[in-house]
Amino acid sequence: MSSSHEKERPDYSHNEEPEPSPTKDKNNTLNDNQKPEYVQEFTQKEMRRIRRRADLRLLPALGLMYGISLMDRKNVSNAAIAGMLDDLKLNTGYGYSTITLMFFVSYVIFQPAMTVLCRKLGPKVFLSSICIAWGAVIIGFGFVHDWRVMVPLRVILGTFEAGFFPGAVYLLSTWYTRFEIAKRYSVFYLTGSILSAMSGILAYGLMQLEGHGGLRGWRWIFVLEGILTCAVGIFAFIVLVKFPDQEVQIPSPLFLTQDEAKAVLQRLNEDRGDTQVEPFSLVSFLKPAKEIEIWGFALLFFLTTTVSYSFAFFLPIVLRQNLKFSVAASQCLGSPPYVFSAFVMYAGSWAGDRYKKRALIIYVNSLISLIGLPIMAFHPSPAVKYFGIFIAVAGVNANIPAIMAYQANNIRGQWKRAFCSATLTAFGGIGGISGSLVFRSQDSPLYRPGIIACLVSIALGVVLTVLLTLLFQHRNRKADRGEYVINNSSEFRYTI
Repeated sequence: MSSSHEKERPDYSHNEEPEPSPTKDKNNTLNDNQKPEYVQEFTQKEMRRIRRRADLRLLPALGLMYGISLMDRKNVSNAAIAGMLDDLKLNTGYGYSTITLMFFVSYVIFQPAMTVLCRKLGPKVFLSSICIAWGAVIIGFGFVHDWRVMVPLRVILGTFEAGFFPGAVYLLSTWYTRFEIAKRYSVFYLTGSILSAMSGILAYGLMQLEGHGGLRGWRWIFVLEGILTCAVGIFAFIVLVKFPDQEVQIPSPLFLTQDEAKAVLQRLNEDRGDTQVEPFSLVSFLKPAKEIEIWGFALLFFLTTTVSYSFAFFLPIVLRQNLKFSVAASQCLGSPPYVFSAFVMYAGSWAGDRYKKRALIIYVNSLISLIGLPIMAFHPSPAVKYFGIFIAVAGVNANIPAIMAYQANNIRGQWKRAFCSATLTAFGGIGGISGSLVFRSQDSPLYRPGIIACLVSIALGVVLTVLLTLLFQHRNRKADRGEYVINNSSEFRYTI
């Protein structure tokens, strides 16, 4: 360490300078219970290295787990066109929609409890364990001979997966400052989305095992993807780390020293002042439920995930029945739109962090989707329709991390973050329920009602974002005049 490091501030370069410290009370001093003991200061270069080490431990593992979770919850669509619909007599009625829907019933119900468990048990053990558990359930799907048996299996799958997304979002939010988080959310989400999009290509390859071991190709999709999920869970147990405050108490080997973990907490405390973890109580956990903006974020996420899940579940079917592609082409052509969306997603997240904007990014992504959906629905050419799918998928998926960052920037407090992560993803799960019903079998092959439902959802999301913007601007002005305190801090201001 250089001899001049004591004169340097912790690294807030690259437009990651936090807002004025929200940890100060009305006398402009830090509260005593928010002052961790810091052993030493670190240079800017050293802080960048610490941040890179956190990136390398968190983003690949969480992104890989997210991709596997998306793959596992939507692989029924790949299995459907690989022979499952015929074998399980799902070509008529609501059997297929019921199978896709039931996952989200338990997924929504168990979100809050699973988020608390993640905080209590620690993300390393909790997230890796549930990943291995749902991988075992996926293997079981490969041996089902009656679609009704798939329904309780999907409920069990939803129970285990209920803990992953809110736990991952919460974990990331505890490691990064407010204007670092959008890029990390986008890397996490786009990694998962790309891997999930590749599931069509993987499914097509696994279909070629038709007849091996006496199993149909669609059964091999479940069995081998389930084994892959268990392997990812083991990898996550090796790589993942704990919450920053837990790393201070018991540092992970080969990750950060205790002093380095304390430096991370110092940066976070200077940014938003919520590193102190209060003892859990149901009252403190549920207290944010009284705040209207928390439900505004959740509803916004619901509207967006309704559209994103409808694509995830039905895109291969739409490509097959509407655009008349072959089974092989339908499996494979579902992937490129998600790859393209990764570039749109990261560009928006970078701009949001760079210019400290959140609502504007949501507006732009929504506009992209509103352009793509009508092209997908109404143009007579299959090639142009496919281009419309590119645009629509890109805008919708880019809004997922944008909304996550919008929420993360405008809340404060550890249990509030846990509660808000649970409500956000619970409403995302409800979006999955509605998304599983958007493209109905009876609307084949044009699926016009489903397209209209997607357009309405995106438009309502824009209206809701405008209302939240007006609310936040009003409260910020009142706080500037000293008439209102935001998130229990006289210096905290909403990011708009």
